Amino acid sequence: QVQLVESGGGLVQPGGSLRLSCAASGVNFNGYSMSWYRQAPGKEREWVAEITHRGDTNYADSVKGRFTISRDIAKNTVYLQMNSLKPEDTAVYTCNVVHTILPQYNYWGQGTQVTVSS
Repeated sequence: QVQLVESGGGLVQPGGSLRLSCAASGVNFNGYSMSWYRQAPGKEREWVAEITHRGDTNYADSVKGRFTISRDIAKNTVYLQMNSLKPEDTAVYTCNVVHTILPQYNYWGQGTQVTVSS
C-alpha cells in the first residue's frame, strides 16, 4: 500500500522560511515525477512545483525564485524549501507522485497546513 506523509508545515511570519517533507512508503521513486500542490481556503488547488524522474525542476510563476523542490531517492522523500514566504502562500500543501509512463500510478498525500501571518 502506497502512503505519502507530509510534514514541516506550521505558522511562520512573512519573510520567513519553512521546509516541507513528503515521505513515501510502498513506492520507489524511480520513474516517478513528484509535485507539490497547494489549496488556499475558497480557492482551487494549484500546482506549485515539480521534479521530474530525470531531476528537472519546474515552478509556478508565483513561487519561482523563492521555493526549491528537491528529492532524496534513497530516502523516498521529496522536499519543498520555501523562503521569503508571503501571506498569500498560506494554504494546505500536498505532495503528489505519478509514474512517468504509467500515469494510473498516481498518489496523493493528506497535506500539511502552512500559515504565513504576523
